[in-house]
Amino acid sequence: MDIKTKLESLPKKPGVYLMKDTKGKVIYVGKAKSLRSRVRSYFLNGTYVDPKAMALIKKIRDFDVLVTDSEMEALILESNLVKEYNPRYNVNLKDDKRYPYLKVTVDEKFPRILVVRRVQKDKAKYFGPYTNVKGMRQTLRLLRKIFPVRSCNVALPSNRRLKLCLDFYIKRCQGPCVGLVSRRDYSGMIMDVLLFLSGKNSLLLGELKKKMNELAQKEKFEEAARVRDQVKALESVMQRQKVVETKETNRDIIGFARDKKDISCVTLQVREGVLIGRQQFYLTATKDSTNEEILSNFLRRYYMHSPLVPQEVIIPFEPGDKDILQKWLSKKSERKVSLFVPQKGKKSELQKMAEKNAELLLEELLLQKEQRKKKVPEMVTSLKKDLYLDTFPRSICAFDISNLGTSDAVGSLVFFSDGRPKKSEYKRFKIKTVEGQNDFAMMSEVVKRYFKRLIEEKKEFPDLVLVDGGKGQLSSALSSLLALGIEDQEIVGLAKRLDEVFLPGNKDSLMIKKGSPSLRLLQRIRDEAHRFAVSYHRVVRRKRTLKSELDSVKGIGEKRKKALLSHFGSVKNIKEASLDDLMNVEGLNKNVAETIHNYFHQK
Repeated sequence: MDIKTKLESLPKKPGVYLMKDTKGKVIYVGKAKSLRSRVRSYFLNGTYVDPKAMALIKKIRDFDVLVTDSEMEALILESNLVKEYNPRYNVNLKDDKRYPYLKVTVDEKFPRILVVRRVQKDKAKYFGPYTNVKGMRQTLRLLRKIFPVRSCNVALPSNRRLKLCLDFYIKRCQGPCVGLVSRRDYSGMIMDVLLFLSGKNSLLLGELKKKMNELAQKEKFEEAARVRDQVKALESVMQRQKVVETKETNRDIIGFARDKKDISCVTLQVREGVLIGRQQFYLTATKDSTNEEILSNFLRRYYMHSPLVPQEVIIPFEPGDKDILQKWLSKKSERKVSLFVPQKGKKSELQKMAEKNAELLLEELLLQKEQRKKKVPEMVTSLKKDLYLDTFPRSICAFDISNLGTSDAVGSLVFFSDGRPKKSEYKRFKIKTVEGQNDFAMMSEVVKRYFKRLIEEKKEFPDLVLVDGGKGQLSSALSSLLALGIEDQEIVGLAKRLDEVFLPGNKDSLMIKKGSPSLRLLQRIRDEAHRFAVSYHRVVRRKRTLKSELDSVKGIGEKRKKALLSHFGSVKNIKEASLDDLMNVEGLNKNVAETIHNYFHQK
């Protein structure tokens, strides 16, 4: 089904749309209150003016839609699909790693506390995600010190005859495996664990003190002493926590900082007026994405898998879909949740503190990126040594020529930075000045054209030039550089036959040790240049073949040619098409369809 037909059949219902490129890859996922009006707007001229939307529209070749019952369902589905497809034009968490959660297996008769990376749809209770894994491990150690929760994997109760393990003797387990603690008492302890992980320490402390007094009155002094130790440990934890306000309200404070495509978000978690933790995330977005769009995406991704949603979420600015986000969060937490931007007072100070944390986190990220840029990869260091270069060849460009006989001759240039391809710098050349099959002259032409452009645009030269070929190709490339007045450019040739490396001015070739990092890098760059040249040669040859076939048919111009190829996919299919098939092509009347049919079938 073509796009025009699909646009006409779009429903006026909420849902999610997936935009695809020429290869069918999902490049953008969006939600809509009305799929019909939103999706159609992408194909109406002048609807969007911002650079991001315009760049996206140019690449759209197809789309799919998923209808939902409400806008809220569309919001949730959009977040899940963004995570699944990781589209280029959506905002995404920079790390695709899964942050850990603490899982309390309340669905078991004697629950455990586990560290997991995925939230499953089961009856267990999940806490997290914890971006600070070290802090999570410390929390887990503290939990097991205060509450003797079993850590074994034995399914309880068990019919097997079990022995007490070391955890029991060091008072880290109460021995449920041999019946030394009742299920009721153990479940009571697990309820205390859930209160602790939920940040309800004041409530937990009150419950523990009440339990301690009751045990003391019943003269169960040993059990009372154990609860007393729990109270002391908990009080010690609470003393170290920072009290940020006296009002015992649960809230998250979101900090936001951005530098072009790099974004950091920090969530300060306040429970019962106490700052209990900080979660930090890196995000990435296109430079044209708005801050409001990025914040909306972050809130959805963060709370989608967060087991706990507080009563208040303080944000630095309002996203465009604030109302629907509030409804979704309220539904998820089963109570009213407020999203708001503080203007003054204590909440504003907290938001500024979160923002400062986000800025520091972003500075750290940018510093790490800068350090990575300065670090020279091992293969580049090895190449400098093996080729006796004065500087590290961090930027390398490679040239190759591809032709078939005397026709469709083309050249290619690939660019590698720190041993990795940088495809934005790739170039393709149609040979213009060389007649016949002369690889040396063709190499001379493409090298001269590339470096002449660098000079005109005042761009930096690459650290190293790699020519695919031996002495002849290298000599031709050198002559072009000298003609432009370039005398100090590092350049080498790599022959295919024995992987010999040729250096300017050296009569004999240089044999680099087989399997060395430097030779592997040169081979990889040479092969990539060859692949790029051959693929362009095929494109040029195919276009010439198509042109000679279709341009011979009377009444076929560029517009009809595109319509035919778009409908049938190839000239071969056009040749084999029936008259009725040709008449179904948009823009072709009966006379033109008969002309095309008669031309190919008579031929």
